[in-house]
Amino acid sequence: MTVFDWLQGVALPSGVTPFDAVEVRFKANRKAFFRKPEGTDVHVGDVVVVEADPGTDVGVVSLTGELVRAQMKARKLREDAELTKIRRRATQEDIDVWQQARLREADTVREARRIIQGLRIEMKLADVEYQGDGRKATFYYTAEERIDFRQLVKELASAFSIRVEMRQIGARQEAARVGGIGVCGRELCCASWLTDFRTVSTSAARYQQLSLNPQKLAGQCGKLKCCLNFELDQYVEGIKDFPSPNAKFKLKEGRAVVFKMDIFKRLVYLLNLDEPGSSPVPVAVEDVKELLEMNARGDAPVSIAELAIEEEPDEMEEVYADVVGQDSLTRFDEARRKKRKRGGRDRDRDRNRPAPQGAGTASAPKPPQSPRTPEPPRSPRPEGAAPGTPAAGGDGAESNRARRNRGRGRDRRKSGNEAPRPDAG
Repeated sequence: MTVFDWLQGVALPSGVTPFDAVEVRFKANRKAFFRKPEGTDVHVGDVVVVEADPGTDVGVVSLTGELVRAQMKARKLREDAELTKIRRRATQEDIDVWQQARLREADTVREARRIIQGLRIEMKLADVEYQGDGRKATFYYTAEERIDFRQLVKELASAFSIRVEMRQIGARQEAARVGGIGVCGRELCCASWLTDFRTVSTSAARYQQLSLNPQKLAGQCGKLKCCLNFELDQYVEGIKDFPSPNAKFKLKEGRAVVFKMDIFKRLVYLLNLDEPGSSPVPVAVEDVKELLEMNARGDAPVSIAELAIEEEPDEMEEVYADVVGQDSLTRFDEARRKKRKRGGRDRDRDRNRPAPQGAGTASAPKPPQSPRTPEPPRSPRPEGAAPGTPAAGGDGAESNRARRNRGRGRDRRKSGNEAPRPDAG
Protein backbone atom coordinates (compact mmCIF):
# COMPACT_ATOMS: atom_id res chain seq x y z
CA MET A 1 0.00 0.00 0.00
CA THR A 2 3.03 2.29 -0.08
CA VAL A 3 2.89 5.16 -2.58
CA PHE A 4 6.12 6.34 -4.18
CA ASP A 5 6.48 10.12 -3.84
CA TRP A 6 7.77 10.99 -7.27
CA LEU A 7 7.30 14.72 -6.50
CA GLN A 8 9.70 14.65 -3.57
CA GLY A 9 12.34 17.35 -3.97
CA VAL A 10 10.42 19.19 -6.70
CA ALA A 11 9.88 22.83 -5.72
CA LEU A 12 6.37 24.24 -5.92
CA PRO A 13 5.65 27.10 -8.31
CA SER A 14 5.77 30.57 -6.86
CA GLY A 15 2.58 31.62 -5.10
CA VAL A 16 1.40 28.04 -4.45
CA THR A 17 1.02 26.96 -0.82
CA PRO A 18 1.75 23.34 0.16
CA PHE A 19 -1.23 21.10 0.70
CA ASP A 20 -2.11 21.06 4.39
CA ALA A 21 -3.21 17.38 4.58
CA VAL A 22 -0.99 14.37 5.16
CA GLU A 23 -1.46 10.61 5.04
CA VAL A 24 -0.76 8.65 8.22
CA ARG A 25 -0.24 4.90 8.30
CA PHE A 26 -1.21 2.69 11.24
CA LYS A 27 -1.02 -1.08 11.70
CA ALA A 28 -1.23 -3.29 8.62
CA ASN A 29 -2.91 -1.51 5.69
CA ARG A 30 -4.98 1.01 7.67
CA LYS A 31 -4.40 4.60 6.59
CA ALA A 32 -6.16 7.89 7.16
CA PHE A 33 -5.84 11.56 6.20
CA PHE A 34 -5.21 14.32 8.77
CA ARG A 35 -4.73 18.07 8.74
CA LYS A 36 -1.35 19.44 9.69
CA PRO A 37 -1.20 21.74 12.72
CA GLU A 38 -0.68 25.39 11.90
CA GLY A 39 2.93 26.48 12.08
CA THR A 40 4.25 22.88 12.19
CA ASP A 41 5.79 21.03 9.30
CA VAL A 42 5.91 17.22 9.21
CA HIS A 43 7.80 14.94 6.87
CA VAL A 44 7.52 11.34 5.69
CA GLY A 45 8.58 8.98 8.47
CA ASP A 46 7.73 11.25 11.38
CA VAL A 47 5.86 9.64 14.29
CA VAL A 48 2.88 11.82 15.16
CA VAL A 49 0.09 11.84 17.74
CA VAL A 50 -3.40 12.21 16.25
CA GLU A 51 -6.82 12.61 17.79
CA ALA A 52 -8.93 9.50 18.31
CA ASP A 53 -12.27 8.59 19.87
CA PRO A 54 -11.54 8.43 22.74
CA GLY A 55 -7.98 9.52 23.54
CA THR A 56 -5.13 9.68 21.08
CA ASP A 57 -3.50 7.38 18.57
CA VAL A 58 0.05 7.15 17.22
CA GLY A 59 0.97 6.67 13.58
CA VAL A 60 3.69 7.27 11.01
CA VAL A 61 3.44 9.89 8.25
CA SER A 62 3.52 8.01 4.93
CA LEU A 63 2.79 10.75 2.37
CA THR A 64 2.85 14.54 2.15
CA GLY A 65 2.46 17.22 -0.49
CA GLU A 66 0.52 17.20 -3.72
CA LEU A 67 0.27 13.42 -3.90
CA VAL A 68 -1.99 13.52 -0.85
CA ARG A 69 -4.39 15.63 -2.91
CA ALA A 70 -4.36 12.93 -5.63
CA GLN A 71 -4.89 10.16 -3.09
CA MET A 72 -7.86 11.94 -1.55
CA LYS A 73 -9.36 12.35 -5.01
CA ALA A 74 -8.88 8.63 -5.65
CA ARG A 75 -10.67 7.88 -2.35
CA LYS A 76 -13.46 10.25 -3.42
CA LEU A 77 -12.75 12.79 -0.67
CA ARG A 78 -13.03 16.52 -1.26
CA GLU A 79 -10.01 18.68 -0.63
CA ASP A 80 -11.95 20.83 1.82
CA ALA A 81 -13.42 17.82 3.66
CA GLU A 82 -13.42 17.95 7.44
CA LEU A 83 -10.40 15.93 8.64
CA THR A 84 -9.06 15.14 12.09
CA LYS A 85 -6.03 17.19 13.06
CA ILE A 86 -2.58 16.10 14.11
CA ARG A 87 -1.90 17.12 17.67
CA ARG A 88 1.87 17.08 17.75
CA ARG A 89 4.94 15.08 17.01
CA ALA A 90 5.29 12.07 19.26
CA THR A 91 7.66 12.27 22.19
CA GLN A 92 9.73 9.40 23.52
CA GLU A 93 7.14 8.79 26.21
CA ASP A 94 4.38 8.53 23.59
CA ILE A 95 6.46 6.07 21.57
CA ASP A 96 7.16 3.90 24.64
CA VAL A 97 3.45 3.68 25.53
CA TRP A 98 2.65 2.87 21.91
CA GLN A 99 5.24 0.07 21.72
CA GLN A 100 4.05 -1.43 25.01
CA ALA A 101 0.51 -1.51 23.64
CA ARG A 102 1.69 -3.19 20.45
CA LEU A 103 3.47 -5.90 22.44
CA ARG A 104 0.19 -6.82 24.15
CA GLU A 105 -1.59 -7.64 20.89
CA ALA A 106 -0.34 -11.23 20.46
CA ASP A 107 -1.32 -12.24 24.00
CA THR A 108 -4.66 -10.48 23.60
CA VAL A 109 -5.46 -12.47 20.45
CA ARG A 110 -4.75 -15.79 22.18
CA GLU A 111 -6.75 -14.93 25.29
CA ALA A 112 -9.65 -13.50 23.26
CA ARG A 113 -9.87 -16.66 21.16
CA ARG A 114 -10.04 -18.71 24.34
CA ILE A 115 -12.91 -16.54 25.62
CA ILE A 116 -14.75 -16.84 22.28
CA GLN A 117 -14.36 -20.61 22.35
CA GLY A 118 -15.70 -20.71 25.91
CA LEU A 119 -18.79 -18.71 24.92
CA ARG A 120 -19.34 -20.99 21.88
CA ILE A 121 -19.65 -18.09 19.43
CA GLU A 122 -19.40 -18.95 15.73
CA MET A 123 -16.81 -16.36 14.68
CA LYS A 124 -13.13 -16.16 13.79
CA LEU A 125 -10.92 -13.53 15.39
CA ALA A 126 -8.45 -12.31 12.78
CA ASP A 127 -6.46 -9.54 14.47
CA VAL A 128 -6.37 -7.07 17.36
CA GLU A 129 -5.11 -3.50 17.08
CA TYR A 130 -4.42 -1.39 20.17
CA GLN A 131 -4.76 2.37 20.15
CA GLY A 132 -1.59 4.39 20.62
CA ASP A 133 -2.42 5.34 24.24
CA GLY A 134 -3.45 1.76 25.14
CA ARG A 135 -6.97 2.73 26.23
CA LYS A 136 -8.84 1.06 23.38
CA ALA A 137 -8.50 -2.04 21.20
CA THR A 138 -10.22 -2.93 17.95
CA PHE A 139 -11.05 -6.61 17.40
CA TYR A 140 -11.29 -7.62 13.71
CA TYR A 141 -13.31 -10.77 13.07
CA THR A 142 -15.08 -12.72 10.34
CA ALA A 143 -18.41 -14.50 10.71
CA GLU A 144 -20.99 -16.07 8.44
CA GLU A 145 -24.01 -14.96 10.44
CA ARG A 146 -24.98 -12.10 12.70
CA ILE A 147 -23.62 -12.45 16.23
CA ASP A 148 -24.73 -11.11 19.61
CA PHE A 149 -21.64 -9.49 21.18
CA ARG A 150 -23.07 -8.21 24.44
CA GLN A 151 -21.67 -10.96 26.64
CA LEU A 152 -18.44 -11.15 24.66
CA VAL A 153 -17.74 -7.41 24.97
CA LYS A 154 -18.24 -7.60 28.74
CA GLU A 155 -15.83 -10.51 29.01
CA LEU A 156 -13.16 -8.82 26.88
CA ALA A 157 -13.46 -5.46 28.66
CA SER A 158 -13.10 -7.04 32.08
CA ALA A 159 -10.24 -9.32 30.99
CA PHE A 160 -8.06 -6.59 29.43
CA SER A 161 -9.37 -3.43 31.20
CA ILE A 162 -9.79 -1.56 27.93
CA ARG A 163 -12.53 -0.19 25.75
CA VAL A 164 -13.55 -2.78 23.15
CA GLU A 165 -14.61 -2.15 19.56
CA MET A 166 -15.75 -5.06 17.40
CA ARG A 167 -15.32 -4.62 13.64
CA GLN A 168 -16.45 -7.25 11.15
CA ILE A 169 -14.39 -7.66 7.99
CA GLY A 170 -14.59 -9.95 4.98
CA ALA A 171 -12.33 -12.82 4.07
CA ARG A 172 -10.40 -10.67 1.60
CA GLN A 173 -9.83 -7.94 4.18
CA GLU A 174 -8.63 -10.59 6.60
CA ALA A 175 -6.06 -11.83 4.09
CA ALA A 176 -4.99 -8.22 3.52
CA ARG A 177 -4.34 -7.71 7.24
CA VAL A 178 -2.59 -11.04 7.76
CA GLY A 179 -0.59 -10.93 4.50
CA GLY A 180 1.16 -13.78 2.74
CA ILE A 181 2.68 -15.07 -0.51
CA GLY A 182 0.47 -16.12 -3.41
CA VAL A 183 0.90 -19.07 -5.76
CA CYS A 184 2.61 -16.70 -8.21
CA GLY A 185 5.46 -16.22 -5.72
CA ARG A 186 4.69 -12.58 -5.01
CA GLU A 187 3.10 -10.81 -2.07
CA LEU A 188 -0.68 -10.91 -2.00
CA CYS A 189 -2.27 -8.17 -4.11
CA CYS A 190 -4.70 -7.30 -1.33
CA ALA A 191 -1.78 -6.78 1.07
CA SER A 192 0.41 -4.78 -1.31
CA TRP A 193 -1.70 -2.56 -3.59
CA LEU A 194 -5.27 -3.75 -4.14
CA THR A 195 -7.93 -1.82 -2.21
CA ASP A 196 -11.01 -2.26 -4.41
CA PHE A 197 -12.37 -5.76 -3.83
CA ARG A 198 -14.68 -6.46 -6.76
CA THR A 199 -16.91 -9.48 -7.06
CA VAL A 200 -15.25 -12.48 -8.71
CA SER A 201 -17.44 -15.16 -10.29
CA THR A 202 -16.74 -18.49 -11.94
CA SER A 203 -17.70 -17.00 -15.32
CA ALA A 204 -14.32 -15.22 -15.29
CA ALA A 205 -12.64 -18.63 -15.22
CA ARG A 206 -14.89 -19.93 -17.99
CA TYR A 207 -14.05 -17.01 -20.26
CA GLN A 208 -10.35 -17.70 -19.76
CA GLN A 209 -10.70 -21.44 -20.46
CA LEU A 210 -9.55 -22.39 -16.96
CA SER A 211 -10.32 -25.61 -15.17
CA LEU A 212 -13.13 -25.14 -12.65
CA ASN A 213 -11.11 -26.62 -9.82
CA PRO A 214 -11.92 -24.82 -6.55
CA GLN A 215 -8.54 -25.69 -5.05
CA LYS A 216 -6.71 -23.90 -7.88
CA LEU A 217 -9.11 -21.00 -8.34
CA ALA A 218 -9.31 -20.09 -4.64
CA GLY A 219 -6.80 -17.83 -2.94
CA GLN A 220 -5.53 -17.88 0.61
CA CYS A 221 -8.72 -16.19 1.79
CA GLY A 222 -10.81 -19.13 0.55
CA LYS A 223 -12.53 -17.00 -2.11
CA LEU A 224 -11.93 -16.84 -5.84
CA LYS A 225 -8.66 -15.12 -6.70
CA CYS A 226 -8.90 -11.41 -7.41
CA CYS A 227 -6.45 -11.77 -10.31
CA LEU A 228 -9.13 -13.62 -12.31
CA ASN A 229 -10.57 -10.18 -13.08
CA PHE A 230 -7.29 -8.61 -14.23
CA GLU A 231 -7.38 -9.92 -17.84
CA LEU A 232 -11.08 -10.67 -18.07
CA ASP A 233 -11.87 -7.68 -20.31
CA GLN A 234 -9.28 -8.74 -22.89
CA TYR A 235 -10.67 -12.28 -22.96
CA VAL A 236 -14.24 -11.03 -23.35
CA GLU A 237 -13.11 -8.85 -26.24
CA GLY A 238 -11.15 -11.62 -27.96
CA ILE A 239 -13.74 -14.37 -27.58
CA LYS A 240 -16.36 -12.50 -29.61
CA ASP A 241 -15.03 -14.03 -32.87
CA PHE A 242 -15.13 -17.60 -31.51
CA PRO A 243 -18.08 -19.98 -31.64
CA SER A 244 -20.04 -20.95 -28.57
CA PRO A 245 -18.36 -23.59 -26.38
CA ASN A 246 -21.58 -25.61 -26.66
CA ALA A 247 -21.63 -25.55 -30.48
CA LYS A 248 -21.99 -28.88 -32.33
CA PHE A 249 -20.88 -29.58 -35.89
CA LYS A 250 -22.27 -32.09 -38.38
CA LEU A 251 -19.92 -34.29 -40.37
CA LYS A 252 -20.66 -36.99 -42.94
CA GLU A 253 -19.02 -39.48 -40.63
CA GLY A 254 -20.50 -38.22 -37.38
CA ARG A 255 -20.56 -35.23 -35.06
CA ALA A 256 -17.92 -32.93 -33.60
CA VAL A 257 -17.91 -30.60 -30.59
CA VAL A 258 -15.66 -27.85 -29.29
CA PHE A 259 -12.97 -29.32 -27.05
CA LYS A 260 -11.13 -26.08 -26.19
CA MET A 261 -10.20 -22.71 -27.67
CA ASP A 262 -6.88 -20.87 -27.90
CA ILE A 263 -7.62 -17.16 -28.06
CA PHE A 264 -4.02 -16.11 -28.62
CA LYS A 265 -3.41 -18.46 -31.57
CA ARG A 266 -7.01 -18.11 -32.77
CA LEU A 267 -7.53 -21.86 -32.90
CA VAL A 268 -10.51 -24.03 -32.02
CA TYR A 269 -9.89 -27.67 -31.12
CA LEU A 270 -12.68 -29.92 -32.41
CA LEU A 271 -13.26 -33.46 -31.16
CA ASN A 272 -15.00 -36.15 -33.21
CA LEU A 273 -17.50 -37.93 -30.98
CA ASP A 274 -17.95 -40.95 -33.29
CA GLU A 275 -14.26 -41.88 -33.23
CA PRO A 276 -13.40 -43.18 -29.76
CA GLY A 277 -9.86 -42.41 -28.73
CA SER A 278 -9.35 -39.70 -31.35
CA SER A 279 -7.37 -36.59 -30.46
CA PRO A 280 -8.69 -33.01 -30.76
CA VAL A 281 -7.98 -31.42 -34.13
CA PRO A 282 -6.88 -27.73 -34.29
CA VAL A 283 -8.94 -25.67 -36.73
CA ALA A 284 -8.66 -21.96 -37.50
CA VAL A 285 -11.48 -19.68 -36.41
CA GLU A 286 -12.25 -18.71 -40.02
CA ASP A 287 -12.61 -22.36 -41.01
CA VAL A 288 -14.91 -23.00 -38.06
CA LYS A 289 -17.16 -20.15 -39.20
CA GLU A 290 -17.20 -21.65 -42.70
CA LEU A 291 -18.10 -25.04 -41.22
CA LEU A 292 -21.04 -23.47 -39.38
CA GLU A 293 -22.23 -21.90 -42.61
CA MET A 294 -21.98 -25.27 -44.38
CA ASN A 295 -24.07 -26.91 -41.67
CA ALA A 296 -26.63 -24.11 -41.99
CA ARG A 297 -26.94 -24.87 -45.71
CA GLY A 298 -27.26 -28.58 -45.05
CA ASP A 299 -23.75 -29.51 -46.19
CA ALA A 300 -21.15 -31.36 -44.13
CA PRO A 301 -17.50 -32.20 -44.76
CA VAL A 302 -16.25 -35.75 -44.80
CA SER A 303 -13.91 -35.26 -41.88
CA ILE A 304 -12.59 -32.45 -39.72
CA ALA A 305 -9.10 -33.55 -40.76
CA GLU A 306 -9.74 -31.68 -44.03
CA LEU A 307 -9.85 -28.41 -42.07
CA ALA A 308 -7.03 -29.24 -39.68
CA ILE A 309 -3.94 -27.06 -39.70
CA GLU A 310 -0.44 -28.01 -38.66
CA GLU A 311 0.58 -26.24 -35.50
CA GLU A 312 3.95 -24.57 -35.73
CA PRO A 313 6.28 -24.88 -32.74
CA ASP A 314 6.52 -21.82 -30.59
CA GLU A 315 9.72 -19.91 -31.38
CA MET A 316 9.96 -18.61 -27.84
CA GLU A 317 9.82 -22.15 -26.48
CA GLU A 318 12.62 -23.22 -28.83
CA VAL A 319 14.80 -20.28 -27.83
CA TYR A 320 14.16 -20.35 -24.10
CA ALA A 321 13.45 -24.03 -23.57
CA ASP A 322 16.82 -24.69 -21.91
CA VAL A 323 18.60 -21.40 -21.37
CA VAL A 324 21.16 -22.52 -18.81
CA GLY A 325 21.05 -26.25 -19.40
CA GLN A 326 19.35 -27.05 -16.11
CA ASP A 327 16.03 -28.54 -17.15
CA SER A 328 16.44 -31.73 -15.13
CA LEU A 329 16.54 -31.36 -11.37
CA THR A 330 18.02 -34.86 -11.00
CA ARG A 331 20.77 -34.54 -13.60
CA PHE A 332 23.54 -34.81 -10.97
CA ASP A 333 21.91 -37.89 -9.44
CA GLU A 334 21.82 -39.59 -12.85
CA ALA A 335 25.50 -38.81 -13.48
CA ARG A 336 26.41 -40.11 -10.03
CA ARG A 337 24.34 -43.24 -10.60
CA LYS A 338 26.09 -43.91 -13.93
CA LYS A 339 29.48 -43.41 -12.31
CA ARG A 340 28.55 -45.81 -9.54
CA LYS A 341 27.45 -48.46 -12.04
CA ARG A 342 30.63 -48.03 -14.09
CA GLY A 343 32.76 -48.35 -10.94
CA GLY A 344 30.92 -51.53 -9.98
CA ARG A 345 31.57 -53.08 -13.38
CA ASP A 346 35.28 -52.19 -13.11
CA ARG A 347 35.49 -53.81 -9.71
CA ASP A 348 33.77 -56.95 -10.97
CA ARG A 349 36.17 -57.14 -13.93
CA ASP A 350 39.20 -56.74 -11.64
CA ARG A 351 37.81 -59.35 -9.28
CA ASN A 352 37.39 -61.92 -12.05
CA ARG A 353 40.80 -61.22 -13.62
CA PRO A 354 43.46 -63.87 -12.65
CA ALA A 355 46.07 -62.58 -10.21
CA PRO A 356 49.64 -62.20 -11.62
CA GLN A 357 52.35 -64.67 -10.56
CA GLY A 358 53.99 -63.74 -7.29
CA ALA A 359 51.29 -61.23 -6.43
CA GLY A 360 51.20 -60.24 -2.79
CA THR A 361 54.98 -60.72 -2.14
CA ALA A 362 57.49 -57.93 -2.07
CA SER A 363 60.28 -59.59 -4.05
CA ALA A 364 62.91 -58.13 -6.33
CA PRO A 365 62.26 -58.09 -10.06
CA LYS A 366 63.13 -61.36 -11.72
CA PRO A 367 66.13 -61.44 -14.08
CA PRO A 368 65.50 -62.63 -17.60
CA GLN A 369 65.65 -66.43 -17.90
CA SER A 370 67.70 -68.24 -20.52
CA PRO A 371 65.86 -70.46 -22.94
CA ARG A 372 65.41 -74.01 -21.68
CA THR A 373 67.62 -76.63 -23.31
CA PRO A 374 65.46 -79.26 -24.95
CA GLU A 375 65.74 -82.76 -23.52
CA PRO A 376 67.00 -85.54 -25.77
CA PRO A 377 64.34 -87.80 -27.15
CA ARG A 378 63.59 -90.77 -24.96
CA SER A 379 63.53 -94.31 -26.37
CA PRO A 380 60.32 -96.19 -26.09
CA ARG A 381 60.01 -98.68 -23.26
CA PRO A 382 60.31 -102.35 -24.27
CA GLU A 383 57.12 -104.21 -24.52
CA GLY A 384 56.30 -106.24 -21.46
CA ALA A 385 58.70 -104.34 -19.21
CA ALA A 386 57.77 -103.43 -15.65
CA PRO A 387 56.86 -99.85 -14.82
CA GLY A 388 60.26 -99.29 -13.04
CA THR A 389 62.30 -100.62 -15.99
CA PRO A 390 64.42 -97.85 -17.57
CA ALA A 391 63.88 -97.02 -21.19
CA ALA A 392 66.33 -98.14 -23.84
CA GLY A 393 69.37 -96.00 -24.46
CA GLY A 394 70.30 -95.07 -20.82
CA ASP A 395 70.33 -96.04 -17.16
CA GLY A 396 67.19 -95.28 -15.19
CA ALA A 397 69.11 -93.93 -12.14
CA GLU A 398 71.28 -91.72 -14.33
CA SER A 399 68.24 -90.32 -16.08
CA ASN A 400 66.57 -89.42 -12.77
CA ARG A 401 69.79 -87.81 -11.47
CA ALA A 402 70.10 -85.77 -14.65
CA ARG A 403 66.56 -84.49 -14.27
CA ARG A 404 67.23 -83.49 -10.66
CA ASN A 405 70.37 -81.63 -11.67
CA ARG A 406 68.53 -79.77 -14.36
CA GLY A 407 65.90 -78.74 -11.77
CA ARG A 408 68.62 -77.45 -9.39
CA GLY A 409 70.16 -75.47 -12.21
CA ARG A 410 66.91 -73.78 -13.00
CA ASP A 411 66.43 -72.87 -9.32
CA ARG A 412 69.94 -71.35 -9.16
CA ARG A 413 69.34 -69.32 -12.29
CA LYS A 414 66.01 -68.05 -10.91
CA SER A 415 67.62 -66.91 -7.64
CA GLY A 416 70.43 -65.14 -9.56
CA ASN A 417 73.29 -66.75 -7.57
CA GLU A 418 74.77 -68.51 -10.57
CA ALA A 419 75.16 -67.52 -14.16
CA PRO A 420 73.06 -69.52 -16.59
CA ARG A 421 74.84 -72.48 -18.19
CA PRO A 422 73.71 -75.27 -20.42
CA ASP A 423 72.45 -78.39 -18.73
CA ALA A 424 74.65 -81.44 -18.60
CA GLY A 425 73.78 -84.26 -20.92
